Amino acid sequence: MGILDFLRVPNMDQGVVEYKNTEGAVLLDVRTPQEYKEGYVPSSKNVPLQSLGQLERIVTDKKKPLFVYCYSGSRSSQAVRMLGKMGYSNVKNIGGIASYTGKVER
Repeated sequence: MGILDFLRVPNMDQGVVEYKNTEGAVLLDVRTPQEYKEGYVPSSKNVPLQSLGQLERIVTDKKKPLFVYCYSGSRSSQAVRMLGKMGYSNVKNIGGIASYTGKVER
């Protein structure tokens, strides 16, 4: 780990490709419902950061791969920490949809 690694921003495009290539993975959008309606990655599930506790009813297998994104990568970073505390062991922050160049649904 280098001294400037904290400046590295996840690559959302690469993260979505990795999600698609991971069997049984869940793509999790932690933005608000309003933000989600404005555009989301197809097949993502919207569980807002403030409602993250509800995920335990949706994803019961805490070893299931979770790929998390938000608008900029900040809330998804928070969500990854929270999910770890909730016992999820295979969680990855893939960044923010603001930098995503792939297909978005509305």
